[in-house]
Amino acid sequence: MPVHDFVLRGGRVIDPSQGIDRVADVAFTDGQVAMVGEGLKGRTERDVAGNIVTPGLIDLHTHVYDGGTSLGVNPEAFARRSAVTTMIDTGSAGPGNFAGFRDHVIKRSKPRILAYLNISFAGIYAFSKRVSVGESGDHRLMAPIDTVDVADKNRDVIVGIKVRVGRNASGEQGVIPLQIARQAAERLGMSMMVHIDEPPPTLDEVLALMRPGDVLTHCFRPFPNTPATADGKVEPYVLAARERGIIFDIGHGMGSFAFRTARTMLEREFMPDCISSDVHTLSIEGPAFDLLTTMSKFICLGMPMNEVIRAATENPANALKRPELGTFRQGGVGDASVLSLDDGKFDYVDAVGEHLEGKSRLSARGLVIGGEWLDAP
Repeated sequence: MPVHDFVLRGGRVIDPSQGIDRVADVAFTDGQVAMVGEGLKGRTERDVAGNIVTPGLIDLHTHVYDGGTSLGVNPEAFARRSAVTTMIDTGSAGPGNFAGFRDHVIKRSKPRILAYLNISFAGIYAFSKRVSVGESGDHRLMAPIDTVDVADKNRDVIVGIKVRVGRNASGEQGVIPLQIARQAAERLGMSMMVHIDEPPPTLDEVLALMRPGDVLTHCFRPFPNTPATADGKVEPYVLAARERGIIFDIGHGMGSFAFRTARTMLEREFMPDCISSDVHTLSIEGPAFDLLTTMSKFICLGMPMNEVIRAATENPANALKRPELGTFRQGGVGDASVLSLDDGKFDYVDAVGEHLEGKSRLSARGLVIGGEWLDAP
């Protein structure tokens, strides 16, 4: 039997990409997944019995341009807190300041950071409790030529184009920024992530401009622009968008997730494709907190555990077209998240102030990045 570099021993391994849900060991060699099995030997081993072991969690919607934008949080502190091994920054930087993000944050981060590049030249540049200016509200900031140039030169870390539309993000510009982002994304052969807040534009207008593989974030937002009808159904144009291949991402954040919407969607068997936190300086202390809190809310709402984990591993990896992520397949990146599932009474709150008393909570116990163990805080 081979001796591996590092082995996580005896945890409940849940890997939806391979249909695995059993007590097993996970071995890593040369920074990659070596195998899942029983009785595996490692030069270094860690007993994780009683914990859940998943492929490295992927948070598809974060803001981690720490120090470079007013909404950025520290990526390593957040990763340890939430057992996240891959964070996708969603438009904090635009083509005008992406070089700083890459050099000062992405290159220096042990947890993996990928990015959607903002179609706005300066990215999200004015976001705080006292100052909030939607970057898509000024047509002078739309920068399709620069966006294509910067994204093309940074394809190793840029996964797509981010655009924010809605009354708060694009004001009187409506869907025009989305139309411009559409052109840039098509020129690059990349997908878009689209933020929507309150109308205008309306949700159906936004979805009509999206293409297969694009990601709609804030997909379970409260009224208005909610995907749920007043009589407890799913809007027909939302169902049609999923049929066309649009990816639905939670992006909880400060104001973009409602228990009422989630209950309706889940009752209608419309589960989110991806669960993400939209963590930033105004949501990290509530109501989103982190990815595990957002995942816990869905467990308490009745979404099956394996599907919750799939929505933070396999599905975002597929959305990113990075099949080496979110799986324990042999040769995949050597990342893992070690979690506890705690029982008790836990108070959860959504973006509109509704509280939910849940009986379960996921907590971080540690993570593995490139075959190396990192402690949770």
